[in-house]
Amino acid sequence: MKLTAVLNPHLLELMRWFPDRHSCSIWAGPEFRYPYTEASFREDIRPQLPSYSMVADNGELLGFGQYYVREARCHLARLAISPAHRGRALGAFLIRELCRLGCRDLKTSECSLFVLESNAPAVKLYTRLGFKQTQYPGKMPPIAGCVYMVASHDLISGSVARGFEASGN
Repeated sequence: MKLTAVLNPHLLELMRWFPDRHSCSIWAGPEFRYPYTEASFREDIRPQLPSYSMVADNGELLGFGQYYVREARCHLARLAISPAHRGRALGAFLIRELCRLGCRDLKTSECSLFVLESNAPAVKLYTRLGFKQTQYPGKMPPIAGCVYMVASHDLISGSVARGFEASGN
């Protein structure tokens, strides 16, 4: 598996992963329009951001993620794993690769993200990878239950590598 540039078929598949307002809002935040059209989805995904598809060797879309600079950190955004492939340690690979690329491209040594406290699987993964909940240095987005997490790139890389060894991947 590898990260690649997002292609049109990837976006069309990604649209299918969020079949209702709730799942779309958890993934993309309340500003993302729902119901969406192909055109509104393309606009709201913020195509100017570095965006990557995680694809299997056979080309199947397994995951998606973006990054950008926020508060002098590589901020990860819109992270998603295909519903058909969740629970297989793919999220750790996606985060590790996005952090590696983002920290290199943005010349940062830390990564950050927002997550809803109620998204227990995501919080568990981020914590396992070394992310720690911390006070946001600016004004927090007005999303109830949203927390800000930060980790050093080195810690994330080390945690992911150990996680893959332990799981046999």
